[in-house]
Amino acid sequence: QVQLVESGGGLVQPGGSLRLSCAASESIFSFYFMGWYRQAPGKQRDLVASFTGGSTYYVDSVKGRFTISRDNAKNTFYLQMNNLKPEDTAVYYCYARSSRSFWGQGTQVTVSS
Repeated sequence: QVQLVESGGGLVQPGGSLRLSCAASESIFSFYFMGWYRQAPGKQRDLVASFTGGSTYYVDSVKGRFTISRDNAKNTFYLQMNNLKPEDTAVYYCYARSSRSFWGQGTQVTVSS
C-alpha cells in the first residue's frame, strides 16, 4: 500500500509563505498524476495544482503565487505557496494516481493576522 505523508502546514500571516511536502513510500515515477487539493470548511475539495504528463496546472486563484515541483530522488513533491491570502486557508491534501489513487492525510494551512 502506497503511503503519502504530508508536512509543512501551519499558521502564517497574509503575504507570508509556506512549502508543503508530500513524501511517497515508493518511486513517484509510478504516478502519472500528482496534485494538491484543498478543502475549506463547508466547501468541496478542489484541485489547486497538478502535474500530469509533461504539463502543470494551476487554478486561476493561485497562478503566480503557488508552484508545484518534484524531487524524484526523494520521492517527494511540493507546493510552494507565496503571498498567501486569508482565502487560501484550508486543509491541503496531496494526491497521486497510478493504477490506483492515493491521498495524503491532509495538513492545515491557516492565513490570518
